[in-house]
Amino acid sequence: MALVPFRYNLRSLWVRRSSTLLTMCAIGATVAVLAGMLSLQQGFATMFAESGRDDLAIFLRNGATSEGESGMTREQTELIKKETREISLAADGKPLAAAEMYLAVRRRKVTGGETNVAMRGVEPMTFQVHGDALQINAGRIPIPGSDELIIGQDLVERIADCKIGDTLVINVTPFKIVGTFRGKGGYQSEIWGDLDRLGEALQRPVRSRVIAKIAPNTDLAAIEARYSEDKRVQPKVQTERSYLQSQTQVLSITFTVLGIFLSAIMGLAAVFTGTNAMLSLVSSRTHEIGILLSLGFRPFAVFLAFQMEALLLGTLGGILGCLMVLPFQGAQTGTMNQTFSEVVFAFRTTPSVMLIAILFASLLGLFGGALPAVRAARLRPTEALRRG
Repeated sequence: MALVPFRYNLRSLWVRRSSTLLTMCAIGATVAVLAGMLSLQQGFATMFAESGRDDLAIFLRNGATSEGESGMTREQTELIKKETREISLAADGKPLAAAEMYLAVRRRKVTGGETNVAMRGVEPMTFQVHGDALQINAGRIPIPGSDELIIGQDLVERIADCKIGDTLVINVTPFKIVGTFRGKGGYQSEIWGDLDRLGEALQRPVRSRVIAKIAPNTDLAAIEARYSEDKRVQPKVQTERSYLQSQTQVLSITFTVLGIFLSAIMGLAAVFTGTNAMLSLVSSRTHEIGILLSLGFRPFAVFLAFQMEALLLGTLGGILGCLMVLPFQGAQTGTMNQTFSEVVFAFRTTPSVMLIAILFASLLGLFGGALPAVRAARLRPTEALRRG
């Protein structure tokens, strides 16, 4: 069976470029919504997942799903640090482990309004545990036991009183900002200070977690099992990578579902636009269709020709939609994570996002062109030529 030459479709789209552009814009706007939501999801998910380490272990209270829900006493965290033999040792022989306190606190934004900001009380060993993954941008780290703070770099321009030299009042205790730091994942959206001093200021005497560097090939399940019968403490143990991934699941699913929902609604409008455009093309090209059929092209070949045109329209619309989204690449925004604190992440349009968006646009084109293609294929040559 002979097929209609592909150049016929290209020439047809060019000759009718006004309607072609209108359909491309309708599909492109729909795809831009989908690509935008997927880019937000990718930016949020990769910010955590790519920064997690498998050689760091997170100890939480058994049953807690995040450090915001976890709570352990000072004595319990000391037991974990001193008695867990899988924890690596520093050069001075001390365990590379640190207890931390975490709490989301309302703070004023530079642009107005308020948001939850993560406050983290840390021990001096915290900085050794993280190593080179945490770097001081400016200033210095707080002196242990002092009322000093360092600020994650993503908060400096977003939260009031977070520049070096500023005084940040927590409840009634003034803390001086002495540095800014760059870290992994959501750490860049946190405020760090001395564990005991922040705990007193926030009136939170419990610890949220223990973070520790562990020996290679450590079986974390074995650690949990060993503590399962210990009446003093029964922690939940995860690698840092697993923990961070678990914190992204809810919001990642939300972004994806919202993107699909909005795209489905807008996609219906795009399909109708494409169908109307293709139906008008069929009406205006009835004479051409009659000539194609008279030349010996089978109805199925005509059907494929019009579907190919619709596919081209959808693909071009998908490319246009991706081009609409690309200018936002790297743009930063903030949202609430699973611990109800604001995290700042970048808009990330990856090749996989663009591929999904273009495939979605191609499907919209095919759905929109199906009815016109069937109508074109069902025309009789004599009838089509007489109409023309």
